[in-house]
Amino acid sequence: MTNAAGALVAEATTTGEAVPPRPRRSRARWAAVAFVAPLLVYLVVFYAFPLVQNVAMSVQRYDRGTFVSGGAPFVGLDIYREVIGQPKFWRIVGQTATFTLVSITFQYVIGLALAVFFHRSFKLSATLRAMFLVPWLLPVIVSATTWQWMMNPDNGAMNTLVGWFGIEPVWWLNAQHSLMSVTIANIWLGIPFNLVILYSGLQNIPTTLYEAAAIDGAGPWRRFWSITMPLLRPVTLVTLLLGLVYTIKVVDIIWIMTTGTGTSQTLATWSYGMAFGKGTSGVIQYSEASAVGSILLVIALAFGLIYVAVQRHEEG
Repeated sequence: MTNAAGALVAEATTTGEAVPPRPRRSRARWAAVAFVAPLLVYLVVFYAFPLVQNVAMSVQRYDRGTFVSGGAPFVGLDIYREVIGQPKFWRIVGQTATFTLVSITFQYVIGLALAVFFHRSFKLSATLRAMFLVPWLLPVIVSATTWQWMMNPDNGAMNTLVGWFGIEPVWWLNAQHSLMSVTIANIWLGIPFNLVILYSGLQNIPTTLYEAAAIDGAGPWRRFWSITMPLLRPVTLVTLLLGLVYTIKVVDIIWIMTTGTGTSQTLATWSYGMAFGKGTSGVIQYSEASAVGSILLVIALAFGLIYVAVQRHEEG
């Protein structure tokens, strides 16, 4: 033991490196475990366990009785086949895709335009930027109720606005126009998020690049497409991914405004309706709701993997 300790001391002396005492390294290791443990417990309890439970419920035939007592029969992928085989499944998938893609496209374009606008310093810039955060700060139930009132066909602000242009009143929240209505409201809710993230990205672009491009004769549009967009690409990818993941699972604003009826029904609201007996049948369908939820998870995971692949390509 003495010879081994002497060898360590001799080696440390030769290389010029101090060997920390073993008790100190042990305490550091336990401190690291203590800091990581709460995060691991949180991930297991609030992410891993619900995910496993959701997948398990989607391959077992649950009803009210078996949900309480357990013992639901295992049926494999039968429930997925039943869900996908329903005539309205692909229609709902199309409505979900329309709601998601239109929302994140307009949220990004408008958020980017506002970020570029506020990137230039002028009086009241900070005040106006803070005002644009109001939709993000309000509770969703307040925002959805406000939009529901604004889209009232009789005395809503939307019909008053279109009436100024000689357009007939629109029944915004009926089955035919409900998808358009909830998409408009969701775009309004998502613009502040895009504004904040993209504005932060613009702050990291050196102003010297714009000054050099201006000296070389590049106009505003040329500077935007040749400097801003390429350097903002990593932030853009993150913004679009987060926007897609959030939008694809939106339930609250759709349910408050239209209860997910008509063209506004998405995979998320369909799953919610089946899980709580709010669908057209009025019957609670735990397993079917879990199957639809698992499909949403697979879609989100697929886009996450696409993001990772694109990120690796960019770094390569």
